[in-house]
Amino acid sequence: MATPDFILTLREKVGHDMLWIPGARAVVFDDAGRVLLGQRADNGRWGLITGILEPGEEPAPGMLRLVFEETGVVAVAERLVSVDTVGPTVHPNGDSCHFLTLVFRCRYVSGEARVNDDESLAVGWFHAEDFPELLPGHLEDIERAREADGAAYFRR
Repeated sequence: MATPDFILTLREKVGHDMLWIPGARAVVFDDAGRVLLGQRADNGRWGLITGILEPGEEPAPGMLRLVFEETGVVAVAERLVSVDTVGPTVHPNGDSCHFLTLVFRCRYVSGEARVNDDESLAVGWFHAEDFPELLPGHLEDIERAREADGAAYFRR
C-alpha cells in the first residue's frame, strides 16, 4: 500500500507513535443495486474502497478521488452514512494509528471497474448474496447505506 507523503513526513518526526488519521470509505451502488468491492493488496481481504484523505482535502471529493484512483470508477457522493473510529491499528513495521472514518453512500456514474493501482488485487461489482467475506464493519456500512435517505450513524 502506498503511504501518503504527509504520513511518511510525520513518521520521521514521531516514529511509531500513535497517529490520528482521517479516512474515507465508499459504498458505491450501481443501477442494479450491486456494490463495488476491492480485494486489498496488503492483506488479500475484500472490502469497500477506502483510503486516507490528504491534509485539507474535503472528505467527499477526496473519497471520490480514492474510488477513481483505485478502481477507475467515477461516482458521486449522495450522503454521509456514518462517522466512526477504526483502531488501534498496528502495522507490521510497528507504526500505530487510529482512523477517523467517514463512510459515504455513492452512486456509480461511469467507468469500468478494474484494478487501477497497486493497492488492489481485484475489484468488482457484487450483489449481497455473492459478497466474499468482508473486512470487519464493511457489511454493516453497506446495510446502513442501503437507505438512500437514511440518517447518518454515530456510535454512542
